Amino acid sequence: MTYGISKHLEISGEYRDKLLRGEKRATIRVGRVPGARPGKVVYIHCGGYVYGKVRITNVRTKRVRDLTDEDANLDGFENREELLKALRDHYPNLRDDDIVTIIEFEWVERFDEPILSEHLPYEGHDPIEIAKRALEEDIPLSPRDRELLELLVECGSIRKAAKALGGLGKRDVIRRAVRKAFRLLKSRGALKGRR
Repeated sequence: MTYGISKHLEISGEYRDKLLRGEKRATIRVGRVPGARPGKVVYIHCGGYVYGKVRITNVRTKRVRDLTDEDANLDGFENREELLKALRDHYPNLRDDDIVTIIEFEWVERFDEPILSEHLPYEGHDPIEIAKRALEEDIPLSPRDRELLELLVECGSIRKAAKALGGLGKRDVIRRAVRKAFRLLKSRGALKGRR
């Protein structure tokens, strides 16, 4: 399955050190990647944290068999063979005639402290703290949103709360309730941005 790029570029946690040292300046994805275009600025996620923003500088497609040592170096590997081994570890059914997209990027902003990925939509605030605060404050929450925020506090994470609701597909329902609570708290001056 090919995932597009909207506001985020996700990199596997195993490449965090290479990313932060500037050795990894590209990522290679199987298939075409909708939304990947030069000039686009996106958050860069790695291992569950957001480390800052990068600008996509170049997007190219080619066949796996046509990957070069230069492509490997951009992606933080010593050579083509090392890159192909890593790609096949991530995509076991990868064939030489498959198309890959090479997304090159450069840092625009590096955060002083990484932000947990699930805290990013709330300007660095912990969703559990937002839920607790919203339940304590006198803000207009629907009974359903109140119920969802209580479940989040009880479970301790968006992931666990979604599972309790019936599966990971329910994460958006929880996130929507947290976003509403965050906006209401912020509009009343009860929360300040952390970034």
